[in-house]
Amino acid sequence: MNKITTDICVIGAGSGGLSVAAGAVQMGAKVVLIEGGKMGGDCLNYGCVPSKALLAAGKHAHMFGHSDEFGIAPAAPQVDFARVNAHVKSVIAAIEPNDSVERFEGLGVHVIQAYARFKDARTVIAGDTEIRAKRIVIATGSSPVEPPIPGLEDVPYFTNETIFDNTDLPDHLIVIGGGPIGMEMSQAHRRLGAKVTTLEGGTALGKDDPELTAIVKKRLIDEGIDLRENAMVQRIEKTDAGIRVVFEKDGQEQSVDGTHLLLAVGRKPNVERLELENAGIEYTKRGIQVDDRLRTTNKKIFAMGDVAGGLQFTHVAGYHAGIVIRNALFKVPAKADHSAVPWVTYTDPEMAHVGLTEADARKNHGDSITVLKWGFDENDRAQAERRTEGLIKVVTDKKGVILGASIAGLNAGDLLAPWILAVGQRQKIGTMAQFIAPYPTLTEVSKRAAGSYYTPTLYSSRIRFIVRLLMRLFG
Repeated sequence: MNKITTDICVIGAGSGGLSVAAGAVQMGAKVVLIEGGKMGGDCLNYGCVPSKALLAAGKHAHMFGHSDEFGIAPAAPQVDFARVNAHVKSVIAAIEPNDSVERFEGLGVHVIQAYARFKDARTVIAGDTEIRAKRIVIATGSSPVEPPIPGLEDVPYFTNETIFDNTDLPDHLIVIGGGPIGMEMSQAHRRLGAKVTTLEGGTALGKDDPELTAIVKKRLIDEGIDLRENAMVQRIEKTDAGIRVVFEKDGQEQSVDGTHLLLAVGRKPNVERLELENAGIEYTKRGIQVDDRLRTTNKKIFAMGDVAGGLQFTHVAGYHAGIVIRNALFKVPAKADHSAVPWVTYTDPEMAHVGLTEADARKNHGDSITVLKWGFDENDRAQAERRTEGLIKVVTDKKGVILGASIAGLNAGDLLAPWILAVGQRQKIGTMAQFIAPYPTLTEVSKRAAGSYYTPTLYSSRIRFIVRLLMRLFG
């Protein structure tokens, strides 16, 4: 067996692991990077990149049939699903070189393409190589959950790891799971011509503000998605035409027949192969236990991203990479702060959030909070684009400090950017009210929402009295 001694050993070449490896080696550390699957991990190959590429194709198809408002005759799109799949693969291929073995070896990283397991508290084995490291970083990510539904083993089904290999448009896609992945894939396939039924055991997009999710769900239902909420799946049956999903709703057993099935019911941390017990690392089914410096119960070993059991976003893994590098290389006691982590659901309209929701703010601050709202129908650019469905909601404390912001509407993810900064830096609402927004842009919804904080004061009887008095005295 080959033996290597190194400064940093990174297990997992997803977004977080790659960031640690690239940063550490360029700062002078010796780095070994281990990956048993595809370089780039879930985000590049099965998640963020292919899903957004498929959504983009769906958006273009949708535009064909919805141009009459602009004086353009609508037409039915001719969808070649194999070419749509080729588009998705080409987007992955365009980004792939940034995450490739060749690039990282060019930076000086020793890349080992094999699955890793711990031998002891300082040693990892990958293939025929034994790696002893001063610091070890676990960045193995997560995988889709395949729930124990009776009959599931008898039918073919997709997860996010397989659906982007499909080259045939489903006639009727049944999606189990109404979270972000389920709703995004439902809309993408519906716009590309599939019939879609989405089953959710609770409330679809239930982690977000219900006032905003109502906007998104209405749009998806209007586009023809058959959304069934509070539908608890009981079993799955194979039929001559495909698949039948039996579920309970409103106390009654119901069923839906389709040709294809997608599971989007959550994710689990990738810990099975690691033999963490050999390194004294504690974990649960939610992920590896870490402290606020992302150290495991073995203080020489860090865990980051999805496998650490927190927020499962690529940008969180990227943020964690900086925390790990500061702790592992510079011995700076940097702590992860997740209070201003944003997230976006890339349906159309998008939904974006940072900080506290209105419900969470009321739990923490009671009725002393102020809730500010502004509709996209009051925005001139939204009117020009015929995209007036949308709302921004901002929550402040009694002193005007911004606690959170949520947006549903066109380009919500991009519109959220200044609010991320505001929440992270605990800025007051006046900061957002005073910036000059170019006209006509969607960014004006942020300024108008912020400015509404002062409306009760500025247009009060007291201010009117003062203005009239000043006009008489100095007019």
